Amino acid sequence: MTHPFAKGGQWAWFHDENHPGGYFHTYDALRLQDSSPRKVHVFLPREYEQERDRYPVVYMNDGHTAFFPGGIAHLSWDTATTLSQLYAAQAIQKLIVVAIHPLNRDWEYTHVPILSGSGGGLGTYSHYLAHFLKPFIDEHYRTQSQASQTTILGSSHGGLAAFYTACQYPQQFGNAGALSPSFWVELDASARLFDSLESSKLLKLTAPTLENKQIRPLFWLDWGRIRSGGFHNWFIERHAAKRTREMAHLLQQEYDYTLGKELFVYEDFNGEHTEISWAKRLPFVLRALYPPKSA
Repeated sequence: MTHPFAKGGQWAWFHDENHPGGYFHTYDALRLQDSSPRKVHVFLPREYEQERDRYPVVYMNDGHTAFFPGGIAHLSWDTATTLSQLYAAQAIQKLIVVAIHPLNRDWEYTHVPILSGSGGGLGTYSHYLAHFLKPFIDEHYRTQSQASQTTILGSSHGGLAAFYTACQYPQQFGNAGALSPSFWVELDASARLFDSLESSKLLKLTAPTLENKQIRPLFWLDWGRIRSGGFHNWFIERHAAKRTREMAHLLQQEYDYTLGKELFVYEDFNGEHTEISWAKRLPFVLRALYPPKSA
């Protein structure tokens, strides 16, 4: 069953894919102020219309693979199934999940130019999330809008974007999940292979927030250990692991993050650089960030 409707002058359509955990509002061309239109899925808990509760919100980069198959490999995180299972087990709080389709992911998800000739638009994208999309969601849905209840989540370039966005806008995004993040793109894809993350533009841009214990976000960082099976594993995941280990060390040693409280780190010995692996780790992320209220 589907039907169209409008919120805040933006057209969307309701569709129910028979997931026990909830149903969708999909905006095929959400256009906020002067931003380019983009597709956005909003996954709402099954009881959203019957109750008056307010819900934490998870924003997911790479929204084209969050719920449905997409991308080069045509794979999916199958997030609706994961949420349904976690809700049934009463393992996490009920959430609103907002999945944002990229327009040009190389440009939007990186803070510096990259080898493809694109890159460097992350500042613009993170501004869109903080000042356009989040206010729209908070105005038109029953959210718990405070930063502590708001997460930005992504993998690979999307994980880099999540980390950066939370650091640039910690008063909007109090948590960030970065799965196999591309902390490496600024250094390991250039002549700076042996430079440390401490010398990177990424740290220069995020350090003011990381140093401020009053506002800095909570982080989930992870990576996989599989190196066979193609370029995405033997090169990209190798460098993702190297730089994410380094970032986890810096957060603890230089910025005094407490492991298990402000920082969650996970090494997946069977993890690959693929949506299938990230989907398997998603329950761990959500359990860490949104444990049931009785826990």
